[in-house]
Amino acid sequence: MITTHVLDVARGGPAVGVTVILELRQASEWAPVGRGVTDAKGRVTTLTDGPISPGAYRLTFDVAAYQRDMGLNVNFFPEVRITFNVKDTEDHYHIPLLLSPFGYTTYRGA
Repeated sequence: MITTHVLDVARGGPAVGVTVILELRQASEWAPVGRGVTDAKGRVTTLTDGPISPGAYRLTFDVAAYQRDMGLNVNFFPEVRITFNVKDTEDHYHIPLLLSPFGYTTYRGA
């Protein structure tokens, strides 16, 4: 299972309405395998419909649209891409994103 959580550290709360795309690397190409929008708690818990397979995955967060919706005209990081490896398909891969207008942080959560 792959999930994510986006927190807006500049506002001190969840980032609601962020579009997130999940892709799997297949040879030298990226193929979309899931998509979601953060809920009222900033979470996306249903990126995939079924089981995941081992491989390299990438999450892309549409930061520009979120900042525009929040009335910010910063657009320094229009999108954030996080690439990570899945080895054990029975594990839960939770990838939080801490977001601000001029920076971001991520880590493997629990």
